[in-house]
Order: sequence, then C-alpha cells, then structure tokens
Amino acid sequence: MEIEFLIPRFIAAGTAHWRRFMATLLHIDSSVFPEEASSSRSVTAAFRKTWEEQHPEGAVIYRDLAADPVPHITADAWSAGYATPSQRTPEQSAAFAARVNLMEELERADAVLIGAPMYNFSIPSTLKAWLDNVLMLGRTAGEARSVQGTPVVVVASRGGSYAPGTPREGYEFVQNYLEAVLVGTLGLDLDFIVLELTHAPRNPAMSELVPLYEASRQRALEEATAKAKELAERLTA
Repeated sequence: MEIEFLIPRFIAAGTAHWRRFMATLLHIDSSVFPEEASSSRSVTAAFRKTWEEQHPEGAVIYRDLAADPVPHITADAWSAGYATPSQRTPEQSAAFAARVNLMEELERADAVLIGAPMYNFSIPSTLKAWLDNVLMLGRTAGEARSVQGTPVVVVASRGGSYAPGTPREGYEFVQNYLEAVLVGTLGLDLDFIVLELTHAPRNPAMSELVPLYEASRQRALEEATAKAKELAERLTA
C-alpha cells in the first residue's frame, strides 16, 4: 500500500524537463449533451485545444462521465479504503480497485480540467460520483494529500445567472460546493471559468438576454485559451 502512495507522488514531483515535454492533463466532462449542444463542453474543448498546442508531446486522460459514468460509491468501495488488503472481501477488493484507478489518474495529472454544468442548482450526479470515488481520507484527503497543489480549472455553466447581486444568488451551489471539495478537502489550486445565461438562445422569455449570453460565452472561450496558456507556462517554468 505504501508503494501505491509513493509512486504517484514521485511522478507528480517530476523535473522541469519532464513537465515540459510530458505534462499530463486530466480532462473530465459531465454534460449530458454532446459538444455541439453543450456550453461547458465547448469551453473545455477550447481549453484542451490550446493545452495540446502547448504540450504536443504530453498526455491527456479523458473521462466523459455522461457516456461512461463511474460507479456510484458503495459500502464495499467505501469500507475497503479503511481495511488492509488481506482484510478485504473479494467484493471490497473489486470495488476498491476501481477507486484506485480513478485516484491514480488524478495523482498522475499535472493539471485538471472539469466541465461542470449546473443541473437543478447543483453538479451532475455523475460528477458527484467521480468526486466520491477519488476522495479518500489518508490518501487524497487528510493531512498528507497526494494531490495537494495540483491546478484545476472548472468550467461552470448555467442556464441563468447566479452572480452576486442577482435574484438567484442564493441558489448557487456549484461553485460553493466544488470549492469546498476541490480546495478544502483535496487541496487543489482551483480556478473557475463561468458561463451564464445559456438558456437565453432557446427560451423566448429570455430573448432580451441573448446579447449578455453571447458576451459571457465569448469571455469564457477567451478565458479558456488564456488560462490554458498561463497554466502551460507555469508548469514549464
């Protein structure tokens, strides 16, 4: 078990030369819609395109949680994390192996990109399932977090506006929740790209807000390109 913990930390430590030519991006999409119909996917795609231009020899670990959802956490998967390998039942071992695979992907990443659309005021259940699997006290969470400081960019899209001062400000549970988990629990270095009013082009009642949506979308795409370049420069410095 100790070897499982040390190898990802060694890889993450790396050298500047390794990062320059072999940087790894963990890209996670969770929108139920394909890219041409998804606001969050279009922005994560812009980020990834720029990232790959900056890291042509690098690697991308991609997870489409809508097309290939990870298992929701079970009693076996959870309890196995607090038992030694010899104590685990076959069911616990199988469930925990799936969790380890997800945790290792996160630990191998030099940067993380997450598309997180708002569904009913919260994140998609598939993204919550992924978070439940990778969050493990004594490994990715706790005093010695194996992913501490890894930069993560979250593209948060929503149909309306939940910005400070708006009527629905109090219903914003996506950024608040993800900050608590990604920063407070996993210790990641979090940055948001927020795209709002995505329902405006399809909802006649929001037609007057279309210009604001278009401005928000353009700003999000520009931020995605800029943040990808900025992150690439930071990792290769």
